[in-house]
Amino acid sequence: MYKAFYHLRQNPFEIAPDPSFLYATRKHNEALAALYYGVKRRKGFVVLTGEVGTGKTLVVRCLLQVLGKTGIAYAYVFNPRLRPTEFLQYIAGDLRLPTAGKSKSELLLDLGSFLIARHQKGLTTVLVVDEAHHLSAEVLEEVRLLTNLETPYAKLLQILLVGQPELDEKLDSIGLRQLKQRIALRSHLGPLDREETCGYVYRRLQLAGNGNPGEIFPLETIAEVHRQSQGIPRLINTLCENALIYGYAWQTHSIPPEIIRDIAADFRLNVESTPLVECAQPALHSSQIEQAAKTLLNLYQQLRTARESGTKLRMASSVGEHKHEPII
Repeated sequence: MYKAFYHLRQNPFEIAPDPSFLYATRKHNEALAALYYGVKRRKGFVVLTGEVGTGKTLVVRCLLQVLGKTGIAYAYVFNPRLRPTEFLQYIAGDLRLPTAGKSKSELLLDLGSFLIARHQKGLTTVLVVDEAHHLSAEVLEEVRLLTNLETPYAKLLQILLVGQPELDEKLDSIGLRQLKQRIALRSHLGPLDREETCGYVYRRLQLAGNGNPGEIFPLETIAEVHRQSQGIPRLINTLCENALIYGYAWQTHSIPPEIIRDIAADFRLNVESTPLVECAQPALHSSQIEQAAKTLLNLYQQLRTARESGTKLRMASSVGEHKHEPII
């Protein structure tokens, strides 16, 4: 809709993690280098953490794109809310191994044979678990046990765990201390600073076809984008994408800071997140509890008397009786 107006060939601020739009900040370069080095040097365990929307999945997609060109086989788990056996089935299936009717022990044997065969050919195999903060403790233990597939010199399976800071909290638990000790490399992605935000926005506009990004987003507007997004790339994309739509509607080639503030208000970016709490049930008064107990005892006594005498029981509730209430 706005591409021709802003001289763009494609949308520059899509939410999808497109590797061609990677803006390589120092933090992203370090994270990508750590993941790649961990795989190539067969370090075993590598962990990447970062807040929501900081570009973890984009870094992983870039890595997988690179690995795909080198003949490295990988299993990519993007939804780890699985039981241990389901987790193993998913890995085996993604590595093109048969899984139908296989027990857990059979899956492990097949996976071990597959990894040994690839290792003997000098080939590397990688397991990438995105959203790893959702892994249960049981599945994390299965992940740890997979590292026992090794030779005296190297790990047969390279494992990359990618997730939010909650993953660090899980790995710090006493029950997972063995897994934590096996981590060879760790990286963390944080928000962009103001200068990086400017480079991020301008780079995306340039890649999309605009040769003068400063005309669309002046520095004062970039400052407002950084303030409202707190440097989170996903929020930067949301603000800038909607800013281009607003700007096109107003037929302005230069986005003022006021548009960014209005969009931030529409998306409630200034509203602090609050934890979800269950609605508390109204407490019963002690007199109500006593009355309910008496009613139940009376009902029990009447049922017992009726059963012993062999007569049919036909009575109405003694509490809250109304004309249309059913007869017990």
